Amino acid sequence: MTIKHYEKYNAVVIELKGNVMGGPDAQKFSDLLHKLLDEGKKNIVVDLSECKFMNSSGLGMLISGYTTMKNGGGNLKLANATEKIESLLVITKLITIFEHYNSVEEAVNSYSKN
Repeated sequence: MTIKHYEKYNAVVIELKGNVMGGPDAQKFSDLLHKLLDEGKKNIVVDLSECKFMNSSGLGMLISGYTTMKNGGGNLKLANATEKIESLLVITKLITIFEHYNSVEEAVNSYSKN
């Protein structure tokens, strides 16, 4: 899995590409979120459009990221979940926890309404 991030308006977009399976990638993701919080960047959008597969460890990584942001006074939203990943979120009932949007644009714009 590769992790890239960039700023868009008042949010930071984190792109996850490939298979999201936790492990060392989970630590990289967590480190990035802590770094962003330290910089005062609290609006995060995770772009899942290039995410091919996600296992339970990958879900755990997202939940941990969500918790990290909430505890730091921030927020983490999902965008572009593929059909597979969206059904995973529905099955695990995580769809009720995460705010999710059909596009990065919608997710980023949702922060300006807060």
